[in-house]
Amino acid sequence: MKTVLLTGARGFIGQYFINYYKNKYNIKTFSFLKDNFENLDMKDIEIILHLSALVHQMNGAGLNEYEKVNIMQTLNLARKAKENNVKQFIFMSSIAVYGIEFGVLNENTICNPLTDYGKTKLTAEIELKKLEDNNFKISIVRPPIVNGYNAPGNMKNLIDLVQKMPILPFGNINNKRSMIYVGNLCFFIDIIIQKKVDGIFLVSDEKPLSVTKLIELIGEALGRKVYLVKVPFFKSFLKLVKPSLYKRLYESLEVSNTKTILRLFHKDEVKLPFSVEEGIILMVKGLKK
Repeated sequence: MKTVLLTGARGFIGQYFINYYKNKYNIKTFSFLKDNFENLDMKDIEIILHLSALVHQMNGAGLNEYEKVNIMQTLNLARKAKENNVKQFIFMSSIAVYGIEFGVLNENTICNPLTDYGKTKLTAEIELKKLEDNNFKISIVRPPIVNGYNAPGNMKNLIDLVQKMPILPFGNINNKRSMIYVGNLCFFIDIIIQKKVDGIFLVSDEKPLSVTKLIELIGEALGRKVYLVKVPFFKSFLKLVKPSLYKRLYESLEVSNTKTILRLFHKDEVKLPFSVEEGIILMVKGLKK
């Protein structure tokens, strides 16, 4: 049984990985907030799964704080891991490193992050790759929005909105937004560990969803009838007064995981453990599956 040191165990991704893979791996945890880094014992640790981060949903954080958590803590952990002969370091990054708010993303898309979160994640990626050698593999995972039980941020806000409002002005939105269910994300991580592969991995569910379809699925999972209507001028109004919200609701942002699947499975397609529809249902109903 391989021994994995996991950071970010209190987050919903960390909790899922521990609950679902505790019988497959010997999982140890470390918290930068609670534990003493100097006393961190890496004896017998084979893999680091570094999920701990300061993310963009958190309010009030300055650049210095992002640099401390996302760069300095990451590199300190990686250097110590390498010194202690850890074989693989898996870094949870984000598509925020691209800085693109619409279009189709792949491994060849140029990175140009716009936020402190994205900038510090990209810097950490670059510095981590400098530490890599034949005995110390660096694996970087770039997911889009991750949904699942207790997922924070925009997804939780959308569920709350559907619960409160039976009529919403989001009818006939035909965009495409990629996301990934936490169970599928951890599935990819498990394969990366098993195959000891390094490099950059873009991961997503099998297909993107439109915002209209996403809200319909949330309503079905809640057992609520949601009426989605198309309001004249609402789209134009939102684009003018709330351009960031307009982009999330109306523009497409797709993630191509074709190269990742080919590298991990040596074929063009693979059936993930959960369909995108199943992921939304499990997220809404709060099932830890």
